[in-house]
Amino acid sequence: MKTKFFLFVLLAFAFPFGAIAQFVHPSIGKSVSSEDGTFTITLVGKKQQYSAAEKDTWDTDVRSPKSVNIHPNGTKYYVNSLEAAKTVVYEAGSNNKLKVIQHRFSEADSALWSKPSGLFEFTHYKKNLNDFFGKPVESAFSHGGRYLWIPYYRRSYDINAQDPSAVAIIDTETDSIIRLMETGPLPKMIAVSPDNRFIAITHWGNNTVGIIDIMSDSPENWHYVSCIEVGKKLTLNFSLTHSVDRDVNSGLCLRGTVFTKDNRYLLVGCMGGNGGIAVIDVPNAKYLGTVYGMMTNLRHLVIRGGYLYLSINKFGYVQRIPLKDFMRAATQMENKKATIDGWENCKVGSGTRTIEITPNGRYVVAACNSSNCLSIVDTKTMKNIATIPADSFPVGLDISKDGKYVYTTSQGHSGHGGNCVDIYRMDY
Repeated sequence: MKTKFFLFVLLAFAFPFGAIAQFVHPSIGKSVSSEDGTFTITLVGKKQQYSAAEKDTWDTDVRSPKSVNIHPNGTKYYVNSLEAAKTVVYEAGSNNKLKVIQHRFSEADSALWSKPSGLFEFTHYKKNLNDFFGKPVESAFSHGGRYLWIPYYRRSYDINAQDPSAVAIIDTETDSIIRLMETGPLPKMIAVSPDNRFIAITHWGNNTVGIIDIMSDSPENWHYVSCIEVGKKLTLNFSLTHSVDRDVNSGLCLRGTVFTKDNRYLLVGCMGGNGGIAVIDVPNAKYLGTVYGMMTNLRHLVIRGGYLYLSINKFGYVQRIPLKDFMRAATQMENKKATIDGWENCKVGSGTRTIEITPNGRYVVAACNSSNCLSIVDTKTMKNIATIPADSFPVGLDISKDGKYVYTTSQGHSGHGGNCVDIYRMDY
């Protein structure tokens, strides 16, 4: 009885905004179609570490997978196993494992490090700073897919993610780490400008965004140009011996990050505080202010087909607005604030995390963490047309360039559920 009560309390804290989620492990072959039959999604494969009895899909390198990125040429995909401190590389189609990239470093790896930028100061740790393992979070490709950038949630010794972390750059031709650069505390999201000039790394930990110049084809020439404060930069002074919940003790909790197509502006979602989308003038490295009017607790941002799309984690929605309308408000702010109405809303599953849009722009696929499902939104009608179960609890996803496959990661909560990569085929 005590065990059941403890599990109940644990899940109540994990899912405070709706019904307690059940642990879900759908079988390969599960298929769902829209009512009109024009769209079908089918679970066709998985990699998992929750049932050793299922030998065909068992993979011990899949541990708390946070995100997945498909290489632009479609030949392979990368899974960031957060708690395993690994990035696992698989061949697309066969799903054979090609390589496991370890994110563990010592002073022997000093040649990998770029020169310190002077923007990030160690205030709590002073010795053996480059002797650590890193927890890989999100990823982004640059230079046409040649390089994959992976920021670390924290360096392993920094239990409360309050000193600089790091980002690894992988050469996708060899699938090896060829460069390491510093970041601010607790980086999560990373984005590449459409012209491949800049990398933006959003620091969940202290309300800042780092901008790296990557215009050169030579990694040794990449360098930071600025670290921009969104609102007020946080002063971090947590315990060095007892961990705190940094997923909530992080100010604005900066998350979704996207460049506008003209490379001029960077939009950053504020998952905490009063919400809103921070707007940064990239050429001038200046925070312009924050636009409000959408729901709060927004998590992911995508620009496609003239629209700005958002995922709303707490309430389980996908929202969108014409980008030109949003940017009109963003460039006419007064006292660094603006509010815009006119959002279109589509209810999907609760705990909406990563969203991506099919290459033809017709469908939004949303990973719904608390609801253990993927939801499909028709962008012509902004209606939820299909929902298919996913392994508990989906958080990251990517769509293949040909629009046929969706790869998702199920990370889990407090050791329950998760530890799975699901692969779906879409027919439409």
